[in-house]
Amino acid sequence: MMLEGKKAIVTGGARGIGLEIVLRFLREGATVYFIDLKPSEFLSEMEKAAKQGGGQVFYKEANVAVEEKITPVVDGIIKEAGAIDILVNNAGITDNNLIFRMTLEDWNRVMSINLASAFMISKVVGRHMAKNKSGSIINMASVVGVGGNAGQASYAASKAGLIGLTRSLAKELGTRGVRANAVAPGFIDTEMTRELPEAAHEAFLTQIAMKRPGSAEEVAKVVTFLASEQSSYVSGVVLRVDGCMAI
Repeated sequence: MMLEGKKAIVTGGARGIGLEIVLRFLREGATVYFIDLKPSEFLSEMEKAAKQGGGQVFYKEANVAVEEKITPVVDGIIKEAGAIDILVNNAGITDNNLIFRMTLEDWNRVMSINLASAFMISKVVGRHMAKNKSGSIINMASVVGVGGNAGQASYAASKAGLIGLTRSLAKELGTRGVRANAVAPGFIDTEMTRELPEAAHEAFLTQIAMKRPGSAEEVAKVVTFLASEQSSYVSGVVLRVDGCMAI
């Protein structure tokens, strides 16, 4: 049990990569509070994983992009849990378009959900972790945040911003025993990527040395490593999970 007795917050945990992170954490013994706009249709699977690992799972409804909505929820979780050991800022969206067709409203929506939410939540949880002189913050970035991508200016900028936030948190909170790292997934098989046209799917595969998409479970394994004591001297790192994609 890599996370036995640990308590975690995971945003965007209802489906996709977030769901797999929640399930992996639960199986490894953690108690998980997952935040999303709607409860997960996989709640029974989460409860089964919690029983297997000996922890508990709790759903909290909140819009992570609105400070007056998310801050009270996070404060309430900390009070309810007593201590938070792990924070995973996973909530995110895409709104792909060429920059010439992208409106400021489109841009701000992506930034508020992908980047501003991580800032607001890390501010609250980071202060709590600093007082306890322990904790692990993991921000879900993307290889697009490292190398950019045509048609994804807002998404790429938000993920690059997450990387900068991660490194700043690592430097600010390191003296208080708090670690901060980012995970940068590549082409991962999720509901979102399955909606891509076949031509786009094949184009992505040509860039990957392993010639296959990754799975959400493979990403969750890496996040679990960064959340655990097995990575106790790892901080400020951007860990790519991309099957050697276009390096």
